[in-house]
Amino acid sequence: MEMENVILALAALAQSTRLEVFRLLVKHEPDGLPAGDIADQLAVKQNTMSTHLAVLSRAGLIHAKRESRSIYYRADLDALRAVTVFLMKDCCGGRPDICAPLIAELTPCCPPERTCD
Repeated sequence: MEMENVILALAALAQSTRLEVFRLLVKHEPDGLPAGDIADQLAVKQNTMSTHLAVLSRAGLIHAKRESRSIYYRADLDALRAVTVFLMKDCCGGRPDICAPLIAELTPCCPPERTCD
């Protein structure tokens, strides 16, 4: 990921409502939420929410899809991963003892199902 894209993503998340929107959408993956529901759940006027959604969309953190009369928004987890990897690249000068606690925090709470061979 390019540094400019990371800066756009972090700038988009550096505002409390947009950060709340992104976190809400992550919780509702993979289905996403319609714009009106996002505004209602966060108690934000719909026209203000549209502006926040546009900023997050331009930053590549969310995607919109029209379904009938509603526009559903979803978090782009690949973009989140790319920003995190960019920030973690060469973590702590390659010292795993320093990185281990941080990596442990990033370990998913919902590990993928394992299949037995």
